[in-house]
Amino acid sequence: MSSGNSELIYDLHDSPAFLPSLTAAFQHLLASFVGVITPTLIVTSSLGLSEYTPYLISMALFVSGVGTAIQTKRIGPVGSGLVAIQGTSFAFISALILAGSQVKANGGTPEDILALLFGLTMAGASVEIVFSLFVDRLKRIITPLTTGIVITAIGLSLINVGMTDLAGGFNASDFASTDNLTVGLGVLLIIVFLNASSNHWLRLSAIFIGMAIGATYIAFTKGLDFSGLSSLSIVAIPTPFTFGIAFDINLFLPIALIYLFSAIETAGDLTANSLFCKQPVSGPVYLRRIKGGILGDGVNSLLAGIFNTFPNTTFGQNNGVIQLTGIASRKVGFFVAGLFVFIGCFPVVGGVLQAIPKPVLGGATLVMFAMVAVGGLKLLASYALDRRSSLVTACALGMAIGVMMVPQALAELPNWLENILLSPVTSAGLTAVILDLTLPGRTSHKSKNETPSENQLQNAKREKATRQGKQSSNAFHADNTGFEVNNGRDVPKPITAILGTHHRQDAAFSLYSAKTR
Repeated sequence: MSSGNSELIYDLHDSPAFLPSLTAAFQHLLASFVGVITPTLIVTSSLGLSEYTPYLISMALFVSGVGTAIQTKRIGPVGSGLVAIQGTSFAFISALILAGSQVKANGGTPEDILALLFGLTMAGASVEIVFSLFVDRLKRIITPLTTGIVITAIGLSLINVGMTDLAGGFNASDFASTDNLTVGLGVLLIIVFLNASSNHWLRLSAIFIGMAIGATYIAFTKGLDFSGLSSLSIVAIPTPFTFGIAFDINLFLPIALIYLFSAIETAGDLTANSLFCKQPVSGPVYLRRIKGGILGDGVNSLLAGIFNTFPNTTFGQNNGVIQLTGIASRKVGFFVAGLFVFIGCFPVVGGVLQAIPKPVLGGATLVMFAMVAVGGLKLLASYALDRRSSLVTACALGMAIGVMMVPQALAELPNWLENILLSPVTSAGLTAVILDLTLPGRTSHKSKNETPSENQLQNAKREKATRQGKQSSNAFHADNTGFEVNNGRDVPKPITAILGTHHRQDAAFSLYSAKTR
């Protein structure tokens, strides 16, 4: 159990007991379940593939579980070693629908459409895999400024989803009704107050308790809808290349570009994850995590194409679960992976989770998604924001919020470019990177914490002097033979005076050097 930081109950390498691990894992599942299945629902309904929707949803959940295990375990260079939940990416929806619509317009069957979509998914994954090999050489792009902006944009874009669910969900007949708002806000407040408790069990169970109370209330007042369970198969067996694969270079280019921007988004998600797990957000360990995480995204998207689902990416909403529950243990990541694989192979379980009322889900996710945005702001706040950095931040976040509020502003752009920029995260990341590289006056990004205060310097001097004094006294001690022992060697007493003077000169020089630095 974590003892060094009160914000975390369990650190990254801690091993919680079974029940806390399962409780935290289930909350991760609830936070990401809708996000995993929604892109599949949108793509299949838009392209008239409803007959395959249940199977495709099961495969999306299955691959999410396998991908989460790979990211958490870190197999060789693949994976971040963090509780980085994998799921179907929203960024590719428009490009996939565009590609599928072209096949459909040319007289293609539903199987032809899916074969092309999965072929493009696999081909694009190779772009991200190659890109990951050069991440450690792209320090000018992946900086604390750009990643902080991307994390903030991720949170802001997710808040829109959470608020929509809180009001009742997309196209709900009772959208924004008083009942929906009351339930959603009630769940939100329960989670917030339980999370503020000093009791560890209440904190790590806050999301689950809040959603359980909200769902129970609706069950007694309106009832829950389980009518869709009857049409679901009992078992779904993952089968590679069920629909075959196809490829079209013209339809591939937009998807390849989105994979590149998805990699930058993943870097932001993993930075937020590292921040909440109290891991480094700079230096070689951090870059190795980012490199392995992006490579893991690419490998998992390759598996997604093989097992009949759409591109995968690292989810940002689960970072809020880590911060709220205080559990950053990798063991929880394996529990999440197991739950995803289980409900992927048994669609009925997923059907039960789909019956959770939208206001309940929205009340829980709204606060989690907002915490992601706060994480980005904390990262930005930990670095000195001068006039130049403030301009970059203002422009990037302005673009992100702008395309969210007025997506019609991009309507006259070419379709491939519109599809890319419609993502607030991509717009923010692209703007931040371009401005950070081109604006004059660029300086190295240093954390405020990297500049020691005068008190810290004085403390460092005293500790160093004390340490060196102990080393000098330990290095020379008398025995009963008329010699003194220097690190195990017998040295005549007269010589020790010279050696002692030499050590004192070293200590004085070290103090002088520390002061001048």
